[in-house]
Amino acid sequence: MGLEVYINGEFFDRSDAKISVFDHGLLYGDGVFEGIRAYGGKVFRLKEHLKRLYESAMMIMLKIPLKIEELEQAVFATLQKNNLHDAYIRLIVTRGEGDLGLDMRLCHHPSIIIITDKIILYPDELYRKGIKIVTVSTRRNISEAVNPCAKSLNYLNNILAKIEAVNSNAHDALMLSVEGYVVECSGTNIFILKNGALLTPPAFLGVLEGITRNVIIYLAKEFGIGVQEEPFTRYQLYNCEECFLTGTAAEVMPVVEVDGRVIANGKPGEITRKLSRKFKSLTRREGASIYK
Repeated sequence: MGLEVYINGEFFDRSDAKISVFDHGLLYGDGVFEGIRAYGGKVFRLKEHLKRLYESAMMIMLKIPLKIEELEQAVFATLQKNNLHDAYIRLIVTRGEGDLGLDMRLCHHPSIIIITDKIILYPDELYRKGIKIVTVSTRRNISEAVNPCAKSLNYLNNILAKIEAVNSNAHDALMLSVEGYVVECSGTNIFILKNGALLTPPAFLGVLEGITRNVIIYLAKEFGIGVQEEPFTRYQLYNCEECFLTGTAAEVMPVVEVDGRVIANGKPGEITRKLSRKFKSLTRREGASIYK
């Protein structure tokens, strides 16, 4: 059986899963989304992802046509339909079909799309050895423009950064704020270990508050590791003891080189490995079962 995609309450084979070319999600990137993971038949931090989805929708004045409990059940149904226990879930809500103008009032029926499939962002070898990232010229969107707190379908800012990284033969792009502070990578949050404490950029710089980011902050505090959400520069990043990225797809990815500077001894650090192991263990223990 092929992959089945959920669209507005119905399931379609991936080859028949279609939306209108007049959908404003396609025409203008007008919509919101979440990337979610299922581990062993349990969806990790589903309520947190759904809460962020509805908050993103509120930010862009998009009314999701299902209650949060109904959307949760739709996610479970899509996983069951595809017989997936370990999966990446892409949950999308678009403004819906309208005309070629910008007036969102002409889009009367938002579209809900749920895709469940496998995802491999990085090969296992890179989790053991770490990755190289490079600072790019594309700055992170400012909050007064396209607010990064809203996880919208308008992802061109991140894509432009990723293009620069690919052109530089780096694994990911480091994005700065307009003031020059470290913000995040193209699709992940960033942490550094400096003087025995973890630093991660605060949300007001233009950071998307990642679900995995918040889990790592919680786990670090459980281990007795201090965590500070405060601005820092590339100078501090270049001279840190450890660096790693976090994200739903990436999980916990060690960084061993930034802009040609080797971080510490050029190997994933002890704290990074410890948090990664704890995170993996947590994903298998916690989560909303798809067979409630």
